[in-house]
Amino acid sequence: MKQQLTWGVIAVVLACGSYASRVVATPGQNFMPTTIAKGTFDEIDLQTHTIPAFWNAQLRTKGLSDLYVQSNEWQPGGTTGWHTHPGLSLVIVTEGMVTAYEGDDPGCAPHVYQQGMSFVDVVNGHTHVLRNESSVVARTVAVQLIPAAAVRRIDAPHPDNCPAGIN
Repeated sequence: MKQQLTWGVIAVVLACGSYASRVVATPGQNFMPTTIAKGTFDEIDLQTHTIPAFWNAQLRTKGLSDLYVQSNEWQPGGTTGWHTHPGLSLVIVTEGMVTAYEGDDPGCAPHVYQQGMSFVDVVNGHTHVLRNESSVVARTVAVQLIPAAAVRRIDAPHPDNCPAGIN
């Protein structure tokens, strides 16, 4: 009887934890991410520049890395939901416009990116959401570099500093 009670308590705790994580997370709606390509790289130690030297770039990783090329589509009113990534993203808006909100911005100010614009998303532990607040479809292409075998997207709860309607 004691063993059955123990297993019963464990089952209830797991069920509650599973339910709570779904309640707290803010999943995407009317948003369709598609992986176009994925590759795994050994450690990267890259430095390059132009001649004459008016531009340079550096990229250094430790351990294996996964590189994703993502195509993302939002229907009008669509949202990614609040989330984070374990690495960096280079994003190009290819159609329409998206509005980004950062969970670590005390004012939760909107940042609007229109077709032809691009932005860098270096998460470093903060959450963000991308929304289509227009009446037409929005599309982006993102290149993401993350630790190998890591989960590419991690759902996150709605941050306290942002209004409830920004999901």
